[in-house]
Amino acid sequence: MRFVPSRGRRLLLAAVAATVALSACSTTGTEDDDSAAPAASGSSGAAFPVTVSTAFGDITIPKQPERVVTLGWSDAEVALALGVQPVGDADWLAFGGDGQGPWNQGKYTTPPTMVGTLEPDMEKIAALKPDLILDTRASGAKDRYDKLAALGVPVVDIPQGGTAYTTTWDQQLDMVGKALGKSAEAAKLKSDLAATFTSVAAANPAFTGKTVSAGVKTAQGWGAYVSGDGRVDFLQKLGFQDAPEVEALKKDNFYINLSQEQVGLLDADLTTIFLIGVKADEVKSDKLLQAVPSVKAGHVVYLDDPAISNAFSSNSVLGLRYALDKVPPLLAAALG
Repeated sequence: MRFVPSRGRRLLLAAVAATVALSACSTTGTEDDDSAAPAASGSSGAAFPVTVSTAFGDITIPKQPERVVTLGWSDAEVALALGVQPVGDADWLAFGGDGQGPWNQGKYTTPPTMVGTLEPDMEKIAALKPDLILDTRASGAKDRYDKLAALGVPVVDIPQGGTAYTTTWDQQLDMVGKALGKSAEAAKLKSDLAATFTSVAAANPAFTGKTVSAGVKTAQGWGAYVSGDGRVDFLQKLGFQDAPEVEALKKDNFYINLSQEQVGLLDADLTTIFLIGVKADEVKSDKLLQAVPSVKAGHVVYLDDPAISNAFSSNSVLGLRYALDKVPPLLAAALG
């Protein structure tokens, strides 16, 4: 399967609409952290070689990886959750430091070298002497894959049949777990998170069947996430249904643009608003938004806490667990 890089860039810009800074989607190999240490991989008894199916065929990892570079969105977070410390990483959400959110601190003995996101620095990657490159949630662009594969290292790219930046949290967990010889640990994390979703949904029966919209306000205008995006999937797992008027505009993407005249489509039993490059006060004073019936009635949640919005955006097993602790009370209070 082949993907056009420019389309991947457009999809990425949609995907980062819930991040705190637009710079998160334009970071390149100029990011730097000179520290790097071998991955603390530690086998869980898995037998190598292992083979992982990707959009570019079956990729075989011959032995337990010891120096892992994580390039895909949240790949490092998943590796760390499995006890593996990457030597190189891509800080998609522009956290700085070791590239991890507040829900995943203290996992590194030595911070990784940052090698860039959209255009990773191939020289930096090569200098790290990796024996595995993970790029499981990325553009899926063939030229990107070819450059990485030319380093002579197994590259685990997006899933077979996948599209740009849409790898689900459980697909990512399965792929990274298998590549690292940590399938048993990955399965446990997956079952635990699934159980937490079930438990939280059961504790909030008022969510079931209610419609929700996931609006996005950026410096450029309005938009909304639709099914296939991790944020909407999160809400659906809690029992909500995506607002049908918004979902009807879905095409081949997980994000839609809304004109000023279409802001009213965000009306639902509950409206959630993700912010990027704008302040909550600015959005709350937007006359068009405030005229939306659900917003006017107070059934709205402004996701302006960076930690919460980034946990949503990470769409990773640990980020989602953090969001499950923080978000449902906000939803319940706004739903009334």
